[in-house]
Amino acid sequence: MAALPLPALHASHGGSWMRDGAGRTRPVSKGEAVMSAADTPLLILNAPLIATRLGYPDLSGLDLLELYAFMHPARFVVPTPKGLAHALGLEEPKDDADVPRLLQEAAGALLDICESPHWPEREGAWTALQSLTRMRWPWATLLNPRVARPERAERWLFTRLPEWEESPELPQPRQVTLERGEVLQRLAELTGSDAEQRPTQQAYAAEAAAAFAPRQSSGRPHVLLAQAGTGIGKTLGYLAPASLWSGLSGGTTWVSTYTKALQRQLRKESRRAWPDRRADGSRPVVVRKGRENYLCLLNLEDALQGGFAGRAAILAQLVARWAAYTQDGDMIGGDLPGWLGTLFRQRGITALTDRRGECVYAGCPHYRKCFIERAARASAGADLVIGNHALVMINAARGRDHAARPTRIVFDEGHHVFDAADSTFAAALTGSEAIELRRWVIGPEKASRGRRRGLSARLADVASYDEAGAKAIEAARAAAEALPGDGWMQRLTEGEPSGPIEELLAAVRATVYARDESGGQEAGYGLETEAAGLEGAFAEVTEAAREALGELRQPLVRLGLRLEALLEDGPDWLDGQGRARIEGARQSLSWRVDLLLAWESMLGRLNGPADPEFVDWLALDRSEAREYDVGIHRHWLDPMKPFASVVLEPAHGVVMTSATLRDGESWDKAIARSGAAHIEVAPRLSEHLSPFDYAAQAEVLIVNDIPRGDIPALAGAYARLIESAGGGVLGLFTAIRRLRAVYGRIADRLARAGLPLYAQHVDPIDTGTLVDIFRDDPAASLLGTDALRDGVDVPGESLRLVIMEQVPWPRPTILHRARRLAGGGSSYDDSLIRAKLAQAFGRLIRSRGDRGHFVVLSSAFPSRLLSAFPAGTPVLRISLEEALQRVSWNGSGENSSAGSSSGGSEKPDEAAGTAEAPPSQPPI
Repeated sequence: MAALPLPALHASHGGSWMRDGAGRTRPVSKGEAVMSAADTPLLILNAPLIATRLGYPDLSGLDLLELYAFMHPARFVVPTPKGLAHALGLEEPKDDADVPRLLQEAAGALLDICESPHWPEREGAWTALQSLTRMRWPWATLLNPRVARPERAERWLFTRLPEWEESPELPQPRQVTLERGEVLQRLAELTGSDAEQRPTQQAYAAEAAAAFAPRQSSGRPHVLLAQAGTGIGKTLGYLAPASLWSGLSGGTTWVSTYTKALQRQLRKESRRAWPDRRADGSRPVVVRKGRENYLCLLNLEDALQGGFAGRAAILAQLVARWAAYTQDGDMIGGDLPGWLGTLFRQRGITALTDRRGECVYAGCPHYRKCFIERAARASAGADLVIGNHALVMINAARGRDHAARPTRIVFDEGHHVFDAADSTFAAALTGSEAIELRRWVIGPEKASRGRRRGLSARLADVASYDEAGAKAIEAARAAAEALPGDGWMQRLTEGEPSGPIEELLAAVRATVYARDESGGQEAGYGLETEAAGLEGAFAEVTEAAREALGELRQPLVRLGLRLEALLEDGPDWLDGQGRARIEGARQSLSWRVDLLLAWESMLGRLNGPADPEFVDWLALDRSEAREYDVGIHRHWLDPMKPFASVVLEPAHGVVMTSATLRDGESWDKAIARSGAAHIEVAPRLSEHLSPFDYAAQAEVLIVNDIPRGDIPALAGAYARLIESAGGGVLGLFTAIRRLRAVYGRIADRLARAGLPLYAQHVDPIDTGTLVDIFRDDPAASLLGTDALRDGVDVPGESLRLVIMEQVPWPRPTILHRARRLAGGGSSYDDSLIRAKLAQAFGRLIRSRGDRGHFVVLSSAFPSRLLSAFPAGTPVLRISLEEALQRVSWNGSGENSSAGSSSGGSEKPDEAAGTAEAPPSQPPI
């Protein structure tokens, strides 16, 4: 293998380095690096990230990540120099200055693979390369001499993909009762004969098995609430009875998660219980996500045939390469590299999915190969379906196949079920939602690209055959003109709304601004006000908007009836595929009709008395001083009421489990947030403590000398703590502004010390990839917000210190205020805060060998919140200087004091902490 003799550039917060074709590396200024990149293509790794480091957004060149995506589609690689070196079996760079050397060697190694007879992803490469050459992809000139033309013409992607097959309707599961001995034997098989015996895991598995017992009364499922501390092995604990039950009954268990990270973990763990494929080739375990996560083949075909231009067209070709090798077509968290979309600075990935609900089902020429349809059919006959909370709720509420709806469900990360239900069962009449409905009915605006089609185009054959259906389509199209069109936000800001819905949105915007009391303190961020005390003029525009929505709903209802009639007594030319297409269109229509009914109901109540079950408010959404949406929102005060009706009542057995399910010693919150009370079911309660020795493995340090609101002091504390720990720090923020401010002040300083720093909302990298980078490099640190507080599993040396910049007080929104009033005032707030603290602390200790500190930079941390931490965890209120000493002891492997008092008993006046650690104290 020979290094590619082309100039290579690397830039970090610590500086910039360039290596020429002769192998000479030298440091360069940002200006020289930018000029060199503009003059000639340079070898780089992750162009958007390098562009951010150089402050030159137009940077382009020979990005090795693009080459890797072409050479090895659907293969994982951490998008860092170290990650690339490991993936290619090369020597990892010693420091930043050594990275250009690696880039040249990696380029040579990847290009050599093209000429190898053992390149497993060769098929389709030559054809894709011809298209990429026409698009002037920088790598094409280097690849063309190396990728040999195949002897036979390569098959088109859409002919290579396998077709799914119809399967007969399955019988309902057999009614079986799982015996404790059988469950424990199954658990032993999954954990292995050499595994450590865990009594808590065995007790957990036995409790979970009770949820699979036959249901005794209609509408009254078995419900288990299981508090399971980190480290007990709850995944295998519920997979043991689930796999035993599916084998005996022939039924399907759904395991629902809140994060994609846990979905990936579950897929890995499930291989202990089930083979990858059965003898007949079917999959016993299927991962299911919402439609918007999967590649839409019709969208991809449109993109390949001119729907995308410029860099987006190159992305489409690389996605097409991936589509031929992907396991399931999952673009968001699946085997498509999460970094691929960010390389192209456009929303190309989302444009290749079905985010607008425009699927034509059987009318699509790729319907028999569709990844979404294949996953849906595979899940009907699977033993285990790994889904997410939102999908389970939506599938239960409006799934096309009632017989395939989940009846045995395990909600892992159960503390998030309330939040998922809150989003699922809410309603929002906003400008962005309304314009999407308009486009679904009418079709594309004049300047739009892509394959967007209106009702007339999607149901042209129905309209030509059925006169009443044609009239309904035309009436719906005319009524949809009342919805906002392109440029609606600009018309609102200019005071020139067009149509009744835009006039309503203009009134909402004016009301929000009129009632704003922030005094400009929150300039650039969203504003909201209660939907109460609205004047007569507002009532008039509300009524006009409600009438306009009704005029659209009525022809859609008539069209749905005509489609139903066609299915019952269709013409001779209506074959099975046509029927499936009409059934899909009818389902889509019913969703839109339900949406319109929800909007009409919401508007109708605005002018009447408030409904105590709902919270209504008006909102203006802004980002960095730019208004992007406005509308009316309605949420259930208790979203577990519709959840209970839609999800729990039809189910036979439900397990809700989490390490932070309950609040302290009380189960009241967990029971209320399960929804069981709404169907008069008393849930079974179960608690299983973590096996970790938190007294020896962790410390909570409450730093009491960082003034609140002092950004320089906050940034200095973060930098010094990261330096003391030697990296391996997860920093959690409650506000993006503070995160960016801290990052901007400390990134260069840390880079010069060899401590890379990454951040959400700053680095042009998706969250999943950021976590992969963080996990892969023990010297790296990562700053983020709520998305990093859950579902981040980084055991070992890569995570040694968690820092929270302050107590995570709830944001005082209108919805929060209403729930706080109904939930007990400050005690409701405290329960939310304790849950967030417990979840954040849970990132720190993931295995018996982990050691670390949890630091809160708060001078006034309330003692009543300390119960969030596991019993026995040492808690110290100390200065930053003392905290630095304790953290540095941990980083160097020396001893640290177990310190003052533990989580539940520490008092404000007991805060001392010592600067010196007695040797006899247990190690941290």
